[in-house]
Amino acid sequence: MEALKNEDLIKKVGGRFKLAALIQKRMKELMFGSRPLVEPGKMTPMEIVMKEIMDGKLEGMIAEANRDESDA
Repeated sequence: MEALKNEDLIKKVGGRFKLAALIQKRMKELMFGSRPLVEPGKMTPMEIVMKEIMDGKLEGMIAEANRDESDA
């Protein structure tokens, strides 16, 4: 089940490296005080970020990452 979620995340973001970079960036924001965009409950920061991605809450960050890649 978890593997399917990971594959869905990879497809949604556009690749494994983009996913890793996005998770790292968003987790850093959460650690420095940004509020979660989903109800965190008892989730870990990693689970919060994964849920934010799956729920489409980070579309702006994904678009920005894709735009930065095309500029390079």
